[in-house]
Order: sequence, then C-alpha cells, then structure tokens
Amino acid sequence: MIDSTHTYVIAEAGVNHNGSIDIAKQLIDVAADAGANAVKFQTFKADRIVSRIAPKAEYQMQTTDVAESQLEMIKKLELDETAHASLIEHCRIRGIEFLSTPFDTESVGLLVHTFDLPYIKIPSGEITNAPLLLKVAQTGKLVILSTGMSTLGEVEAALGVLAFGYTRVNQPPSIAAFHEAYLSKEGQRALCNKVILLHCTTEYPAPFTDVNLRAMNTLSCAFSLPVGLSDHTPGIAVPIAAVALGAVVIEKHFTLDRSLSGPDHKASLEPDELNTMITSIRQVEAALGLQLKQPSSSESKNIAVARKSIVVAQDIRQGELFTVDNLTTKRPGKGISPMRYWDMVGKTASKGYKKDELVSE
Repeated sequence: MIDSTHTYVIAEAGVNHNGSIDIAKQLIDVAADAGANAVKFQTFKADRIVSRIAPKAEYQMQTTDVAESQLEMIKKLELDETAHASLIEHCRIRGIEFLSTPFDTESVGLLVHTFDLPYIKIPSGEITNAPLLLKVAQTGKLVILSTGMSTLGEVEAALGVLAFGYTRVNQPPSIAAFHEAYLSKEGQRALCNKVILLHCTTEYPAPFTDVNLRAMNTLSCAFSLPVGLSDHTPGIAVPIAAVALGAVVIEKHFTLDRSLSGPDHKASLEPDELNTMITSIRQVEAALGLQLKQPSSSESKNIAVARKSIVVAQDIRQGELFTVDNLTTKRPGKGISPMRYWDMVGKTASKGYKKDELVSE
C-alpha cells in the first residue's frame, strides 16, 4: 500500500507486452525482481476509446507502421478478461501488486467489480473526461491521477468531479455541482483520503527541459494532496530527483527490449535500468532521513579523530601563563574544544606540559 514514508514504485508495463500474455508475464517477473511495488498495464476496448479517423501521436508514427491507424495499432494491444485474470494470478505468485489504467467506463467496471483492484490509475489524457472520472470516483476506489498537459485549473476541475463522485450519491452531475463538491469539507476530506496527484510531461521521451519538476511541489501546495511523478524522460535521473523532492509515487515505463516494435518501447527502461532506478530510489529514501541535524550513529565515532583540541605548542612549566604563543589546536578532539581557546589564554598552567600535550582545566 502507498504511504508517505516509502516511495511506491509503479513499473509501467503499459502496452509493452505487444499483445502477448507470455511477454506480459515476463514483464511482471522483471518488475518483481527489480523490487517494484506494482506493475501496471492498460485496460481498454479499442473501439470505445479511439475513432476510425483518430491520428497517431508523432512519437507513435516514429515507432510503429505509418500506414496503420491508431485504432488498428491499439486493437492489437487489448487485454481481455481472461488475460487480466492470468496476469493478476501471476502477480500474486510473484508478490507484486497488479494495477491497470482503464480508458473507458466498461474497463472501470472490469477492474473494480471483477478484480477489485486497490487503486485506479487515471492517465493524463483522461483528466478532462468527466464521465470516466465520475465513474471511477463512484466506485469509492483510491485514485492516482496523472496531470500531464494540464493547468492547475484543469486539475482542480478534475478533482471537483472526483469529489462529487465520492460524496454526492443522488445529486445530478453538473459543472456547478462539481465545483460545490470540491469546495465542501466532505469533498476535501474525500480527496485527501483517496487521491494522489502525479506530475507528468506527456511526451515520449520527454525532453529534460520540459519536465518542470518543481511543478510537483506546486501541485502539493495548491491542493494539499500527496504528489508523485509519472516520468517519461530518458534514463533514471529525474525519478530519483523527484524522490528527493518528496514524491510518494514514481511511475516509469519499462520494456524487455527497447528495440521491440510498438508505440512505447523506445521511451522505456530496460530491465537492468529499472533495477538500478529502484535501487537508487531506495538509497535516496534511506539518505533523506529526518530533519533533525545531529551526528549520526556512524559518524559519532569519528568526532575525536577529525576534530581538534587545545594543546601546548611548546613545553610549559607549572605556573606559566597560557598565551597565544604557547597554545595551539591539533588533533585528536578528546580534550578541551578550540571554541574555548580564548578562555584558556591568560590562565595559569596548573602543571607542567610537554609539546603537543592536551591542555586540561
């Protein structure tokens, strides 16, 4: 489950199974071996989400058959109910959560009522799809909402639909009702308990100059909700940086092989890269620690070695005065702190000292 103390890593298999259940299971194995918390696929009926005249995205034109329509492309990537059941069982065996993104209301029903998934991931492209948002919220499920291509106003509008769906059972939906639900105490309470926002740049791969990672914190401040990152940049630097900035969820595409044909492979991590990313995220989590500034348990033993003490710079007889000429500071740090150097100047030596000997009171 997602909590604020442990980054929830979603290994996004998406449609990188290329329609093959065997490849999908291999992707589950890779995600589990890498230590991801969840592996996520996509659930849709192609003819319900794409029209026959819908064009492909520019990146899809570069990675798939140019003559093939978007509908033809994604039709081959559908996972039916039997496939879902098989993949969910494989996830259970491997000890990793199965997640999926529904792109139509029928798919919401499949994921919620048939398979009872703990979270519903809503992709950036559906953030203005009010009927889908409402259907998801009415299930009462927890939501992870990607915000790519969105303004703060569009994010707020989507949250209004979710707040309405969570809290208004018999009221007819409308833009005014969504806004009212968003502003209500019960609506805000529902959002705080059920929604996580993901900052996202919807380009594949996303240029580093377009990531605008600080907007993740803007989302947190604007909506007082947990935030994370759905990342489409090359490599692993950006998701690791997001964890350092407080991301509670990281979502990243991965594939068995970037050279495979298909729309998303080239913008995905390969298995060794996914493993390195998750290992690095866990290291950053451990390094973040607490806000309290104090010596750590591992460094305390080095205080006496690394710091200095007040020592005599030359032999001193008992009864002589300590001066700036016969006192200095040297290691080890087991004696009087150099912060008290000027307190010792002018005092009388209570005993004789040999050069480099620690000064005592």
